[in-house]
Amino acid sequence: MEKTGIEEAGGTPPLPTSPSIPPNVKPEQVAPPKRSVISRRGVGTNGRRISLLTNHFKVSMNVSDAMFYQYSVSITSEDKRVVNGKGIGRKVIDRLYLTYSSELAGKKFAYDGEKSLYTVGPLPQNNFEFTVVVEELLARSANGSPGANGSPSGNGKRPKRSLQSKTFKVAISYAAKIPLKSIVLALKGSEVDNNAQDALRVLDIILRQQAANRGCLLVRQSFFHDDSRHFTDVGGGVTGCRGFHSSFRTTQGGLSLNMDVSTTMILTPGPVIDFLLANQNIRDPRHINWEKAKKMLKNMRIKTKHSNMEFRITGLSEKPCNLQHFPLKMRNSDDANDEDQTVEITVYEYFTKHRGIELSISAYMPCLNVGKPKRPNYLPLELCLLVSLQRYTKALSTMQRSTLVEKSRQKPQDRIRTVTDAVKNYQYDEDPVLSACGISIDRQLTQVDGRVLEAPKLKVGNSEDCIPRNGRWNFNHKKLLTPVRIERWAVVNFSARCDTSHLSRELINCGRNKGILIERPHTLIEEDPQSRRASPVARVEKMFEIVRAKLPGPPEFLLCVLPEKKNSEIYGPWKKRSLSDFGIVTQCISPTKINDQYLTNVLLKINTKLGGTNSLLAIEHTSCIPLIKDTPTMILGMDVSHGSPGQADVPSIAAVVGSRCWPLISRYRASVRTQSPKVEMIDALYKPLANGNDDGMIRELLVDFFQTSNGRKPAQIVIFRDGVSESQFNQVLNIELEQIMKAYQHLGEVDFPNFTVIVAQKNHHTKLFQAGAPENVPPGTVVDTKIVHPRNYDFYMCAHAGMIGTSRPAHYHVLLDEIGFSPDDLQHLIHSLSYVYQRSTTAISIVAPVCYAHLAAQQMGQFIKFEDLSETSSAKRAITTEESVPVPELPRLHENVRGSMFFC
Repeated sequence: MEKTGIEEAGGTPPLPTSPSIPPNVKPEQVAPPKRSVISRRGVGTNGRRISLLTNHFKVSMNVSDAMFYQYSVSITSEDKRVVNGKGIGRKVIDRLYLTYSSELAGKKFAYDGEKSLYTVGPLPQNNFEFTVVVEELLARSANGSPGANGSPSGNGKRPKRSLQSKTFKVAISYAAKIPLKSIVLALKGSEVDNNAQDALRVLDIILRQQAANRGCLLVRQSFFHDDSRHFTDVGGGVTGCRGFHSSFRTTQGGLSLNMDVSTTMILTPGPVIDFLLANQNIRDPRHINWEKAKKMLKNMRIKTKHSNMEFRITGLSEKPCNLQHFPLKMRNSDDANDEDQTVEITVYEYFTKHRGIELSISAYMPCLNVGKPKRPNYLPLELCLLVSLQRYTKALSTMQRSTLVEKSRQKPQDRIRTVTDAVKNYQYDEDPVLSACGISIDRQLTQVDGRVLEAPKLKVGNSEDCIPRNGRWNFNHKKLLTPVRIERWAVVNFSARCDTSHLSRELINCGRNKGILIERPHTLIEEDPQSRRASPVARVEKMFEIVRAKLPGPPEFLLCVLPEKKNSEIYGPWKKRSLSDFGIVTQCISPTKINDQYLTNVLLKINTKLGGTNSLLAIEHTSCIPLIKDTPTMILGMDVSHGSPGQADVPSIAAVVGSRCWPLISRYRASVRTQSPKVEMIDALYKPLANGNDDGMIRELLVDFFQTSNGRKPAQIVIFRDGVSESQFNQVLNIELEQIMKAYQHLGEVDFPNFTVIVAQKNHHTKLFQAGAPENVPPGTVVDTKIVHPRNYDFYMCAHAGMIGTSRPAHYHVLLDEIGFSPDDLQHLIHSLSYVYQRSTTAISIVAPVCYAHLAAQQMGQFIKFEDLSETSSAKRAITTEESVPVPELPRLHENVRGSMFFC
């Protein structure tokens, strides 16, 4: 907290004077949050015991009364501009420490790269002002002006080098004290206050500063070395760079350092020419699209081969290197009194004749411009190398992503070795700031006890029992539990390489074996080859015209064969026309090999979308689920899908799925809306309209539950929320839950149901390993001691079987439990919900409602991905945020498919 000036000097701050309040005005009270995160109620006991290791390293604190002092830092340049860049900021602060170490009493500090630095114990005074000089090596022309192209001196010799000095003003002022003791209190289970969070953040900053001093790229709490052994080329001029995540965490077992392998994407370092060829997927430089290259290269950092100097690209020259002129000052003689003569010369001629550098491919290409708008400086492309560790923040293609996953996965034993070696090599104990706190870090993985829950028994066709083995089961010689009958259907083919006649025959035969009776398709529709040159929307429209012409009425189902397996541009327009405009269930496929396993997986999706059930939990089949069997219970899964990195104007898609047909917990319906980009809290759960109606997502799901559960209203609601961080837990409890309650109340209800609110996280860095085996932990592994929160109710569960790489457990946080589940009952419910995912025959890594919400958001997001919004604006409504930025609203599903599991 900020202190006043008197407080800084050690005096007593004056009491603030309250402004006078008129007697008829009541002062507004700031209401505290209605709900807070609950504390742990115990631990589970069910399951087989298992000895585990985890990538947490025990941290000892021998000086628990140490005090961090936070100081605000302001850096301004000579022209009074505030310096915000982290790179230059660190250079300035490093130079400051070297220059003014005695004034700072030799105190070591941790700098966050922006506006704060931290010391153990106070500096000699509360306020400082320093002048810091940072020197940079520059090439200079004969007249003393810097030239990126190495402008020559008059006699054509190499340009002179000089050090350019830049002066900065640095103001340091005391801001706050952060006691290390707050961490000790948090470890004892007290309410975590801001001091404890701040102290942990300072410890993380110390590690980040260490990494920065080693020249690492910093990305949040991860760091990456410039080491080609850790690079993985994924194509397109993009490279995966392996590094490490590190963060201090308070746990039941004490303070720990969570260290994990992390990967970020960088531009492939090396020749700019090679990057452009890879990025545009071409082999011949003559085929480079220079408009595309100009956009891609802007702001990239390059280093020159001839001078080994670094610059930032600002653009491309308008003309090729052999035609791009610039003025060059030349001396007529060696006499210093002679006036310089300015001549026009091409960049190509300058480098080949005046610098003696051979250029083999640059003559007919544009030059890189590394200058300013009014003072361009040009460099031939082949002399430029992309500097390493430049982040690539755009979305990866499907091929790049699959390559990255394949090449970067590590087996459990390899990951253990990588992480433990990193902790040993970095020698954190020797850091002077950590040493001043008496902090030491163990170099061995933490041992922890786990339990393996028994897999739930399933029911398939003919009420036959199906017992999963190692988190898997199959439908070999088995029928689906409630298969559908398909009479009116057709196949539409956008792919030139698929034999739809063979496909339909095999699908019918496979369906018969699984209990699904499929009649012969009414028609097989092939796309006219001439239509493939049209836009995706036009191709889809043309196909639907043929469907309407060839079919006597609406089909129950359409099988759509796409030309590409993933990211087909046909997918979005096809789904929109099918689900929103015509209300026809559709299944998109792009088969490469048609066999029984592939067709069975397709049939699982088709059967679910058309209202069938593939399998149920045995306890669900007999209505024996603890705490749910006797009380109408609704299960919600909530998720928000955001646009790809760099797409700041793409709306976020919020999806909520709700269970139906109580007492089942395997059937769901989805409600999906758009909202402002990058907003995580769902804002359309309750949406009152001017006419008094509620157009929110929850009302839709509550009404559906009532209609499909024999007129029963939910007396209990279990909410699984995905995608939120710990800092947003209170918003889930006090904003989103409040909206859900208002939606319930709007339906005329007085008594609220009991709520259990659980956050499901996959985006964390805790890994579990078997202590005595090289394989991944078995499916059903649960850990709810030692590495969990010292106060809050959380646990780790690895429900799935990790066949490749290292398994990542789901981290569940119980924020509220009015229903009153015992730890064993809650863990059993969550484990069971990993086996009700109708799309597959494996246990999934996180509960099915969350996966369904993610699928629904992803699929509905395709509706607007390929649309030209301007063309269809008359058919769209727009919601407007507080900033008056219009957010296109998703088309609503046709009533024929609204209650289906269309997202499967």
